[in-house]
Amino acid sequence: MDPRSGHDAVADVLIDGDRVVALGGPVPADAQVVDVSGMVVGPGFVDLHSHVHTISGQRLQALDGVTTALDLEAGLMPIGRAYANASAEGRPLNFGFSASWGAARAAVLLGMTPDPSLEAGLAVLGDPGWQRSSSPAELAAWLELLSGELAEGALGIGVLMGYAPRTDPAEFLAVASLAAAAGAPTYTHVRELIEADPTTPVDGSEEIVIAAAETGAAMHHCHVNSTSRRHVDRVLGLLDRARVQGSRVTVETYPYGAGATGVGAYFLAPDRLDVWGLRPSNLVMVATGERISSVSRLVELRSLDPGAECIVEFLDETRPADRALLEHSLAFPDAIVASDGMPTLWPDGTRDTLEWPLPPGGHTHPRSAGTFAKSLRLMVRETGTWSWLEAFRRCSYLPAQVVADIAPDARAKGWLGAGSCADIVVLDPSLITDTATYREPTRASQGVRQLLVNGVFLVRDGQLQVDVLPGRPLRGSPR
Repeated sequence: MDPRSGHDAVADVLIDGDRVVALGGPVPADAQVVDVSGMVVGPGFVDLHSHVHTISGQRLQALDGVTTALDLEAGLMPIGRAYANASAEGRPLNFGFSASWGAARAAVLLGMTPDPSLEAGLAVLGDPGWQRSSSPAELAAWLELLSGELAEGALGIGVLMGYAPRTDPAEFLAVASLAAAAGAPTYTHVRELIEADPTTPVDGSEEIVIAAAETGAAMHHCHVNSTSRRHVDRVLGLLDRARVQGSRVTVETYPYGAGATGVGAYFLAPDRLDVWGLRPSNLVMVATGERISSVSRLVELRSLDPGAECIVEFLDETRPADRALLEHSLAFPDAIVASDGMPTLWPDGTRDTLEWPLPPGGHTHPRSAGTFAKSLRLMVRETGTWSWLEAFRRCSYLPAQVVADIAPDARAKGWLGAGSCADIVVLDPSLITDTATYREPTRASQGVRQLLVNGVFLVRDGQLQVDVLPGRPLRGSPR
């Protein structure tokens, strides 16, 4: 399958080093031959929204068909240290980061020294000091930080607007203008929708459309399913009209009715739950499995550790109407699959391990292990909404195109043909499925038979290869 050209036929794929050199044609006499008869072969999946900065987590993603995992919604700062740390530790998958809007604002508004870790980002989520609007001098200061991060190789700007939703919309336009000038995309967790908060400074999804139209920036709408919830059809219609009018707006989704974030997030405050029809009992702490029983307990947990991860149940997948909303977001033309995956937390407090199979007792959201296989199961195997070629377009080609303008190396990803990266997944079309659940979230997906990253087998005959870490950095090059 080559989603760029539309090629869908039986053919040999010839790989030399880290590149595909031919699709079809004679097989050289000295070639190593891997028989994948009856399988589906295509470009490895590109995950635009992965907070999985660990070897163990990326191994789970590999068994879900992912070859490139990028943290673009939140990003990390300083970007140079983020890339250096990942390169020093080694990664199974290709990796990359955006410039962190949240960390830049915290550095200026709180005087914090940026730490390029997910834990540091989660810990500051509940601090109101960075959630306010900026003075002109403060705005200029953190915009300058973001500009420096782009110059250092960030893949655009990640904007956690939903965690500081009362900020002046003019600040968001300033970020979009900076991105447009640099030829860099933005990736936004939008602020509240008008249905949830009639007093919001601007409807979160409308804000993206406005910024794209006024600045010409490429604006990516993160996890439309979780921020739109039961209003997703209205939001998708808005985004569709913007695209028809020529705005550079892209959108992603994942196939779950629950999200995950720090319990101290703005939108999880007790007085905010009602606007989305939620109760404290819709929140489950990841580390302990505790279902929050009351408002007083929620207040206590937010005070004790605002960065502690929790599951947020925003739709009920057992209800046909809610399941239909999830499938609408997946079926939306050009919607991209992205996991919003989180690292695994073990009972001893560690977030990574080199042990494989993974030790028991790990806690995370099942999307960290099963997003892509679940999407294929729902949309290809069960409903037939997507062809296999369309599945590769949404999981591989379209996400690579989102970063292709700023990251030249991405132009060889997401498609399969002479000159493409040898990031390749081989799927068993009759078996591909997710197995991760909320009770057992680290169960690996099934049906990925082979996975190559930069021409190196990371999965061979269905077995993870633990002795290789072939991932490479994907870096930006602003104009």
